[in-house]
Amino acid sequence: MATPRRLPPAVFFLAVVALLAAPAAVAAWSRGTATFYGGSDASGTMGGACGYGNLYTTGYGTATTALSQVLFSGGASCGQCFQIACDSQTDGRWCRPGAGPVTVTATNLCPPNYALPSNNGGWCNPPRAHFDMAQPAWVKIGVYQGGIIPVLYQRVACVRQGGVRFTITGFNYYELVLISNVGGSGSVASAWVQGTSTNRVPMSRNWGANWQSLAGIAGQALTFGVTTTGGQYIVFQNVVPVNWAFGMSFMSNLQFSY
Repeated sequence: MATPRRLPPAVFFLAVVALLAAPAAVAAWSRGTATFYGGSDASGTMGGACGYGNLYTTGYGTATTALSQVLFSGGASCGQCFQIACDSQTDGRWCRPGAGPVTVTATNLCPPNYALPSNNGGWCNPPRAHFDMAQPAWVKIGVYQGGIIPVLYQRVACVRQGGVRFTITGFNYYELVLISNVGGSGSVASAWVQGTSTNRVPMSRNWGANWQSLAGIAGQALTFGVTTTGGQYIVFQNVVPVNWAFGMSFMSNLQFSY
């Protein structure tokens, strides 16, 4: 297991600058399509099928997207980052001239609409790879009047401010833990929780980025072990103090890099 680095503010800032300056880890570009939603301020994108809530306050902002069912993978893609560019070679009529790609985070599901054909309104029907982007992100690559554009997309590493965040809701013996602000691959593959008086308990995905535990862990300091879809494993030792209550969030000082 690689030892995660702690992130003092100055060091973390320098790391972010370096990551932004470095070329993104690139897979092959794929073709898809993109529309937009949420209004000019992206206020209509809050909440969503990943469970991140207020995207302004949780750090995701307006650079977000809903994924079609094929890309969403039942919530396993929540938090992943995608670089998206308008595909002018396929059809450049509504591509913004001179615009480079934008990077967005998956925070929602664009559900299928089987009442409409896939090529005329049912944009998120399987097997389409489609992005319903927050409007402020979409208009950086597309002309508003176009409504839908062909795109090229690829997964890229996520760069986050601060550490991984744990938000606990539910009740004792049924804890829901939202694991958010995940860097690197952006998405969680597996997790466990351990209280100071209990054994380690595997967690399972309940919905979106929410992971559940059926253990009685109230009144204990909590340690989480998290593995990302990139394969990096970090133990967040006592990240939640003993005096926690349901509804509270706790940010660690550790972050994923892949």
